[in-house]
Amino acid sequence: MKRRVAVTGLGLVTPLGRPLEAFWDRIVRGESGVGTITLFDVAGYRVQFGGQVPWEAEREDIANPKELKRLDRFTQFAIASAKDAVADSGIDFSKEQPFRCGVVIGSGIGGLWEFEVQEERLLHKGIDKVSPFTIPKLMVNSASGHVSSLFGIKGPNFAVATACASAANSIGSALRAIQYGDADVMITGGSEAALTPIGLAGFQNMRALSFRSEAPQQASRPFDADRDGFVLSEGAGVVVLEEFERATRRGARIYGELVGYGASGDAGHITQPDEEGRGAGQAMAMALADAGLGPEAVHYINAHGTSTPLGDKAETKAVKRVFGPHAQKLAISSTKSQLGHTLGASGGIELVVCALTVSRGVIAPTINLDNPDPDCDLDYTPKVAREAKVDVAMSNSFGFGGHNASLLLRRV
Repeated sequence: MKRRVAVTGLGLVTPLGRPLEAFWDRIVRGESGVGTITLFDVAGYRVQFGGQVPWEAEREDIANPKELKRLDRFTQFAIASAKDAVADSGIDFSKEQPFRCGVVIGSGIGGLWEFEVQEERLLHKGIDKVSPFTIPKLMVNSASGHVSSLFGIKGPNFAVATACASAANSIGSALRAIQYGDADVMITGGSEAALTPIGLAGFQNMRALSFRSEAPQQASRPFDADRDGFVLSEGAGVVVLEEFERATRRGARIYGELVGYGASGDAGHITQPDEEGRGAGQAMAMALADAGLGPEAVHYINAHGTSTPLGDKAETKAVKRVFGPHAQKLAISSTKSQLGHTLGASGGIELVVCALTVSRGVIAPTINLDNPDPDCDLDYTPKVAREAKVDVAMSNSFGFGGHNASLLLRRV
């Protein structure tokens, strides 16, 4: 018999800032975190904007300067988010059984910053100038490893790398660990810092990004007829999952119950989604079956909604296929319209949004939806947040490689 799982802690690092309350206030107001990139020289790039985290003023609170030098930017984001989520949960891991607690934090790319810095050293300064910390800093599992060490956690500990589905697959794996008794508490989510010279050039040259340079804050426009690609962003989103009865006994604040997880593959093009949304629909259907819920139980979907011409249309088709007539009654929104696309972190950030949605009864808007695409004809909560009772929320994450993941969160 599966055990119930509660969400008891939330933490994130985003282009709209940190901590949680400041982030949520800006989300509800419909603000954009997109702007001109200042992390590196973007002269010569066709795309010169992105969702950059305002990080330099905040990074000192996670580690001392010496330790920070040993952490790639994506790991710094993960540690900050995990510390906030754990503080929010009220758990003191020094009093927990370490082998009953675990960490699963995913990333689509990992330490891309470190890779670029050390490649530059190798090419221009020689072999001996490459840092001995290179591999530990760039490996995708660095975030999970450092977070587990920080809290003395010795249970299940790994990372998932499934592109933009990394965080959602990580959370699904952590859910299973608690449901089936491998752990009682899991720190889980995703982190990404791919807003780098190579990252920007690679996505730009494959024509995945919006080229709306004249109006960066209007560039991410999911489900709009004038969308032309996603906005590359960075950040992290981490949640604390806990066996439900245990959380209740200790009087924890429960944001919601994580009740369903589904995952599938498209087995098609390495970057383009299945145009009919069949794989995406399968993940959604599996999440509903896992939760034992019918389509009509869901009130809100935080869509993958990246602002790409093919992706938004395919997701709309998938929602219609899975939810049937109820699709017209669903409230849907894409917070990527405000944050841009944080790749492997997106599923973590968006589950945080879902947790706040079900616990506070406010649906985040899809900003920049000025000219709705006739092929995307559902209720995407255009421009303005909406108060609504949401009993069940779904979070969708779909990644390059054909990876699809859906999560279901229920109000308690």
